[in-house]
Amino acid sequence: MRVRVLLFARLRELVGGDSLEMEVPEGTTLGELWRLLQADNPALQAFTSPPLMARNLEYAGPETPLTGDEEIAFLPPVSGG
Repeated sequence: MRVRVLLFARLRELVGGDSLEMEVPEGTTLGELWRLLQADNPALQAFTSPPLMARNLEYAGPETPLTGDEEIAFLPPVSGG
């Protein structure tokens, strides 16, 4: 199944773009999608815990299953004042 992945802040810089399309197996969860993205982009392996995740504009946990043709967003932690 196909999903659109949106990347923000540092994630966008590490991957070299703000979005990409990914083909993933049926039954893939958000957490598994993150691990697949890390495998395709070794620079993301610096993130030892997954960033905030959203599916179709709603925050979701890593156990959330994907159903296909979705928009997924990964939002890294940010700091500042």
